[in-house]
Order: sequence, then C-alpha cells, then structure tokens
Amino acid sequence: MKTIKHIFARYSALLWALLKPLGAWGVFAIAALDGSLLGLPVDAIVAGYVYTDRSRFLLYVFMASAGSVLGSIVIYIIGYTGGEALLRKRIPPERFAKIHAGFEKHPFWTLMFPAMLPPPTPFKLFVLAASVSEMQFGHFLLAIFAGRLVRFTVLALLTLKFGPDIVQITGEIFRQHFSWVLAAVAVGLVIWLVVRRLRRKSKTFTAETAENAEKK
Repeated sequence: MKTIKHIFARYSALLWALLKPLGAWGVFAIAALDGSLLGLPVDAIVAGYVYTDRSRFLLYVFMASAGSVLGSIVIYIIGYTGGEALLRKRIPPERFAKIHAGFEKHPFWTLMFPAMLPPPTPFKLFVLAASVSEMQFGHFLLAIFAGRLVRFTVLALLTLKFGPDIVQITGEIFRQHFSWVLAAVAVGLVIWLVVRRLRRKSKTFTAETAENAEKK
C-alpha cells in the first residue's frame, strides 16, 4: 500500500511540474484528458493549483469543470456511434436497466449526481449510458459542468481550509465507505427533489386559487 502511495505521489508531482507553467490551462488540459479515456489524478492537480494560488481558486474550479466537459464529449461520441454493446459488457443487465430507466425519467440528475462524486464512482459509465440513451447534447454538457462545478468547488474550499493533503484523506475515506457516502448523497438528492416538487405544486395551487377568485 505504501509503495502504491509513493508511486502515486511521484506521478502527481511529475504532472504538477509539467503543468504548472501552463497556469489555468494546465488544469483545463488535465481535466479534459481525465474526462476522456484516460484516468489522471485531476483532484490532486486542482488542489495543488488552488493551494499555491489561493486568490484564483474560482478560476481553477471553472477551468477544471470546463475541461472535464470537453473530455466527456469523446465518450459521448463513442457511445452515440455504438456504445450500447460496450456498456452491456461492462455492467450487469440489471444495473444497465436501472441506469437506462434513470436516464429515461430524470436524465439531467442521473448524470449530474455521479459527476459530483470523486473516484471510485464509475463516472465514465454514466457518461457512456447518457449517450447510449441519446440524452440531449446541451443537457449532457450542462449536467456534467454543473456536477463537476460542485465537486471542484467543494474540493477547493477543503484545500483552502486543510491543505492539499485533504485529497488523499477524503479519497481513502470515500473508498472505504463508498456505499454509505453514496446512500447519504442519494437521500439528500431525493429530499431536495421532493421539496422542489412540493414547492412547485404549492405555487401552482396558489396561482389557480387566485385565478378562480378573480373569476368569481
């Protein structure tokens, strides 16, 4: 385990040394590569940029989110041109049906939700599923950008508060308690959706009541 951590630390340090001269475009590039077919330590890179240039953390959050969107387009194209067979090979039929049903009912939230979560969330599988389900391209881009914006904003704020080591700490916690974290976020999202729907119904009821009163 220590050997893996050591290799990961040296790998991240090498990437950081190569990308640091590029400024915010380095964040954009690494996020784009991570969002496509490659898997790179984008969280560690973003945390490094934020920690060394605290005043521009919002810029790095934005560039990382935008880069992730750009990279995800590669997977979208693959899925749109025949990715269903690939997706079925990677996940069980029951899970495929569940994810597909989610995109049929709530495509935006089904994609934004995993976009908010760090590894080991299989985010690329959801991107592939979105394209296989023929999710509207504009909504596809917006869902990924919104989810990544939440993820990188939280990461930046934690880095400003606790330092870049928070990436490794939270990553280990997330991997050890993945199911619990996933369940907690899912419950929170469901509660938010229910509250939002109730508010809409309340507004509709109020508007109809006012309209009926005017008619009388």
